[in-house]
Amino acid sequence: MSIERTEKRLGAGLAAPALLWTGAFFVLPFAAMVWMSLGHLEGRTVVPGPDLGTYARIFTDPSLYKGIRVSLEITATVTVLSVLLAWPLAWIIATRVPARWRRLALLLAVLPFWTSYVVRSYSWALVLGEKGVIMNALTGLGILAEPVQILATRAATVIGFTHFFVMLLTLTIYSNLVQLSPNYARAAEDLGASRWQVIRLVILPLTLPGVMTGAFLTFVLCIGDYITPQILGGNNELSLPQLIMLQLGRRGDYPLASGLSVVLMVMVTLAYAACARWLKMERV
Repeated sequence: MSIERTEKRLGAGLAAPALLWTGAFFVLPFAAMVWMSLGHLEGRTVVPGPDLGTYARIFTDPSLYKGIRVSLEITATVTVLSVLLAWPLAWIIATRVPARWRRLALLLAVLPFWTSYVVRSYSWALVLGEKGVIMNALTGLGILAEPVQILATRAATVIGFTHFFVMLLTLTIYSNLVQLSPNYARAAEDLGASRWQVIRLVILPLTLPGVMTGAFLTFVLCIGDYITPQILGGNNELSLPQLIMLQLGRRGDYPLASGLSVVLMVMVTLAYAACARWLKMERV
């Protein structure tokens, strides 16, 4: 037996546990979900497919299609805001904070990670409520005559999401910034570039891989999140995860819930493919 064949068998043997785990706990459940989505509900009974009526309903029913649109709009807004806030924060920590204080600055930046996700959402609900800290301050200073409704709106959901994902993006961008050689900036300055031109034309393009990685993670975690929209956004406009839970919890429409879940998986897969293609093109 050749050495090459032995190495292939050894590699297959080492990969087998991971492949079996992935097949048992991802591929098979996903296949079952796809098969369920091809059925339909008659009364309280699920009639197996194949039937594409569930997907036709998703894209023709205004309430269901709106859930997809709302999720995409919230996710896009949160991703853009998180990048715009996280990049300057990561740049300040990497370049302006003294080296001996950087670990402390990073620790303070990610400190909210140590708090339960549910607790953070309820904390924002208390802050954004009509009698919360923000409204009390604005009405007390005379800026507002009466409290404004922020809780149970899309704005509250965006604020809660952005607070969380700025921390995540700060880490991914910071890890990219600290790997850059200071010689890039020095060379640009020697060639007559201003400080702003150095940031815009040299440092920012070199940190785009970190930005894209963090933006993709933000997209995946944000579009599939149920807790924050439920606590902060209320039920005025339902996101895709809220629609899925509604079909499961109240209506028992498992084919429709499965179809919505498949649509969600497809959107995440497309986002991953676009991000991976962009990163691959950057390396070429």
